[in-house]
Amino acid sequence: MTIEIKELTKCYHEKVVVDQLSFSIKQGEFFALLGQNAAGKTSTIKMLCGLLLPTDGDALLDGKSIVYHQVAAKKIMNISPQESAVAPNLTVIENLLFLGRIYGCSKTQARERANANMELFALSQRQNDKAKTLSGGFKRRLSIAMAMMSNPKILFLDEPTLGLDVRPRRDLWKILSGLKGKVTIVLTTHYLEEVEVLADRVGIMHHGRLCALGTIQQLMHETKQSSLEEIFLAYTEEGLC
Repeated sequence: MTIEIKELTKCYHEKVVVDQLSFSIKQGEFFALLGQNAAGKTSTIKMLCGLLLPTDGDALLDGKSIVYHQVAAKKIMNISPQESAVAPNLTVIENLLFLGRIYGCSKTQARERANANMELFALSQRQNDKAKTLSGGFKRRLSIAMAMMSNPKILFLDEPTLGLDVRPRRDLWKILSGLKGKVTIVLTTHYLEEVEVLADRVGIMHHGRLCALGTIQQLMHETKQSSLEEIFLAYTEEGLC
């Protein structure tokens, strides 16, 4: 398993926002973590990324504890945040090279990775354009390409297509589908169609707890529902948790 979560818990004073979360994610899997606002998704992702210390429990990223071996865990993962992290006055290639050098690449390695990621995310023809001139869809591509510059084993995508129109959203889906099996991806999104297209398995959180875990087909069979939307509503509104 690439990610093993063991009774992961986060409390703010008396409020429990993540409640003894335990599950695992396989190497190369595209995993979607769903839930309504305040379900505990963001706190879970922040803990896994080392941005938030757990109150209790632990998680292993490729065997590295997020509590006891945080630096080692961070070296094998990266995140593309909801808010684009690109430097607006740098060009596409400059953004990528800058990140490559920050991650410890030599100039040659940074250039090789930048070229590979520009090809993967269809950014080569825009490499000399300043990031601030890019459309929303291309900015999201650049943001994810920048996260890939560290050559992570695990990639967290936080609402990667939020605010995008239908065409750029679907274009990004095609690109992300190409990453399946090459990197373990954890996706958070409110677009259920996105999950249906991309995810190998789904986890649904509600009030800090994991209520459902499995493929969409498995969850449809368990709940007797006919769509992911109906499954989601059943767990988050109809009290199946």
